[in-house]
Amino acid sequence: MTTLFIARHGETVWHAENRYAGVSDIPLTEHGLEQARALAAWAKDANLDAVYSSPLQRATTTASSSAEAAGVHLSIDSRLIEIDWGQGEGLTRVEMAAAFPAAYESFVANPASSPLPDGESALAAIERVMPALDEIVLRYPGGRILVVGHSTLTRLIIATVTGMDLDRYRSTMPHVGNCTLTILRFGSTGTALLG
Repeated sequence: MTTLFIARHGETVWHAENRYAGVSDIPLTEHGLEQARALAAWAKDANLDAVYSSPLQRATTTASSSAEAAGVHLSIDSRLIEIDWGQGEGLTRVEMAAAFPAAYESFVANPASSPLPDGESALAAIERVMPALDEIVLRYPGGRILVVGHSTLTRLIIATVTGMDLDRYRSTMPHVGNCTLTILRFGSTGTALLG
């Protein structure tokens, strides 16, 4: 059985202000760096075979300390990048509601099927991330791999592997904590199971 530990990166300034970061390349706060160090302390004794990361610096900074602690190479995969929020990048919910009220209302009601203006759809995000995870599982049969990514992408992955309606991912899973772990186990059939 192959185990993927999916971790959200540490805190950024935008996340502390409840701004949508998406594909914007925002650095970690000092608190985010502390969270990354705590994740690395876990990684040191987690018997990891590999560490993968989104290319954004908030993820690579978080992941690099864990890779170093585990004594493994850090692999960057662009398919692990967060969903693109389009015109919502850098805005708070209040600012989005003021800037494009109808589109924001549709997004709140059905976030997967009604992306923010010029934003990436949830389906497009899943179509790029799931093959990346499948490749990691095939590369490390029976392995233990840390994947450092992002909040929305993690929730979409969980919704996909559990068969949840993607439009319910935000209401069912309103928050993913920084540097918390979601554990997926892949059996010999390639089926992902939440652990």
